[in-house]
Amino acid sequence: MKIQIINGPNLNLLGVREKSIYGNTGFEAFFDELKTKYSIIKLEYFQSNVEGEIINKLHETGFSFDGIILNGGGYTHTSVAIADAIAAISTPVVEVHISNIYAREEYRHVSLTGKNCKGVLTGFGLDGYRLALESFL
Repeated sequence: MKIQIINGPNLNLLGVREKSIYGNTGFEAFFDELKTKYSIIKLEYFQSNVEGEIINKLHETGFSFDGIILNGGGYTHTSVAIADAIAAISTPVVEVHISNIYAREEYRHVSLTGKNCKGVLTGFGLDGYRLALESFL
């Protein structure tokens, strides 16, 4: 089984930015834990602050992987193009948000991408990625 994790803008700063919202752990350290715990799965990780690069990664992996876990960051609420890319691929996508988007600013309450996903996990911290991974098993 092959699962691609895609993180969007500003998630490269996990463990450094707004620790009260996003915690103290950097994503690379967390990803290493996931790879150890789920060693039978081929896990790949990609992060970009650029919308087009996220779309390119969805296209690249969206027909050959068994699942994609996507945290689109701020693009979740603004990107029709990423939503269209998710709709265009055959690999199921689970959307993950570290914080509870419904407990934040009102503009974050709308996910343009979520309607094209298998499911959406929001507010479980980094554990949301593990829960998304479990949904593919």
